[in-house]
Amino acid sequence: MKQISGGVAAPKGFTASGVHCGVKKGKGDGNQPPMSKKPEVLEGKKDLALIVSEQPCTAAAVYTMNRVKAAPLYVTMDHLENGEAQAIVANSGNANACAPNSHEHAEEMCELAAQATGLKASDFVVASTGVIGQELNIAAIQAGLPACAAALSKDGSDAAANAIMTTDTVKKELAVTCSIGGKTVTIGTIAKGSGMIHPNMGTMLCFVTTDCAITHEMLTDALHEIVPRTFNRVTIDGDTSTNDMCVVLANGMAENPLIEWKDDGYTVFFKTLYSVFEQMARSIAADGEGASKLITCTVGKARSEEAAERLAKAVVGSSLVKAAMFGSDANWGRVLCAMGYSKAPFRPEYVDVKFSSAVGEILVCKQGAGVDFDEEAAKSILSQDEVVIDVDLNEGEHQATCWGCDLTYDYVKINGDYRT
Repeated sequence: MKQISGGVAAPKGFTASGVHCGVKKGKGDGNQPPMSKKPEVLEGKKDLALIVSEQPCTAAAVYTMNRVKAAPLYVTMDHLENGEAQAIVANSGNANACAPNSHEHAEEMCELAAQATGLKASDFVVASTGVIGQELNIAAIQAGLPACAAALSKDGSDAAANAIMTTDTVKKELAVTCSIGGKTVTIGTIAKGSGMIHPNMGTMLCFVTTDCAITHEMLTDALHEIVPRTFNRVTIDGDTSTNDMCVVLANGMAENPLIEWKDDGYTVFFKTLYSVFEQMARSIAADGEGASKLITCTVGKARSEEAAERLAKAVVGSSLVKAAMFGSDANWGRVLCAMGYSKAPFRPEYVDVKFSSAVGEILVCKQGAGVDFDEEAAKSILSQDEVVIDVDLNEGEHQATCWGCDLTYDYVKINGDYRT
């Protein structure tokens, strides 16, 4: 596997674009709340994106498990019933969820995108992200789509990645290549996610393109196996969004032998997609709203992977653990406390806990009890950009890793007046 540039436009046959059309009017005419970490990017922020393939694609998707789902998800589900799509249209600034005329506007976005690109409305995946409950400014999207279509290019992934950002402070974009059957296969992705992130699907918007030749069944199997072990292991704030979606489009233009069985080609594709999703999951966790550091928790030597995952999620999701990490406080008791209410089976008296980072590691708990450790050394370790909480249960052979971030004053500032 080799990392390359180009994001979602890197695979053969794909182009992308992003423009500012003014979906959200008001402070700065952008869609970041005024208390976000980078308020200077408000002016003229891109808020409309297109991703288009030259050829029809095999398509697979997963969606939020929140019972309250935004209209674009239902429209996308309808369009993907045949397992095919050719393009994606997405806006930021408005979630088009629980809003007047939401379903009609989601359908109209597809119609307008079809008119601008020469495709059919049913060829489109449609997605929205932003404020819930306010009517979508469909006139702005109608005005912006011709320019967005005209801007489609092999260099357009950066613009598309920026156009789907809300409170994100950095774009999430990646492209890699691998070899399948003697052919170079490329996978590209962009994602957004910073707040309302909690495991229950993919917990964000993630658009993936590939020129791999693969059947709908194999693509679906890969997606449904990888997402639970990557995006579903991220938690920022315990809130599962109404708009979460992860969709993969595969146009087959790499001309590799068609992957229709779980053979060697499938294994390579699976491992490459897994690596891409894991990197994107980490980037989303690191850019959590108001976050100052990434928290990684690995629970090892567990009775089962399911138990390890449940325990690790409880740790990175604990407000008290997150607050302790913000203060660089080696309060390991909060780790055990979070594990204890996770409802996963483990023996507290067997548990060892270490904190580590780029500057070293320190043992803070042995067999469920505290040990003497250097508080200053611990503070130095916990003051880094990424902190790792290593938990050994000493009961089995399974492990799982989950990702989160610290809880800072800025999280409340960002969300205190998000709507207004």
